[in-house]
Amino acid sequence: MTDLPDDAEKCAYIAEMMKALGHPIRLRIVALLCTSEEHVGAIAERLDVSQSAVSQQLSILRARRLVEKRNDGGHAIYQIAEPRLRELVACMQGCEVR
Repeated sequence: MTDLPDDAEKCAYIAEMMKALGHPIRLRIVALLCTSEEHVGAIAERLDVSQSAVSQQLSILRARRLVEKRNDGGHAIYQIAEPRLRELVACMQGCEVR
């Protein structure tokens, strides 16, 4: 990524992606979806937050094209849309809390 600073369009995309990941609930949703596909209710239950909060955060992640949904028997199933997010989340999980 030595050419990154000169590529304004790519930098803008990465900055928007990082903003989308800059909220604790959104980051937790992405980390969860890195391991499995889930529907809103399951995400809410696993993260111990309301379904409406999860839905709001998922809409932001979808707008940034970081997650996508598919319908399965009346349920919207969410999954990671950007495969490299798994690497980013793994890197962030290695950071120590200070």
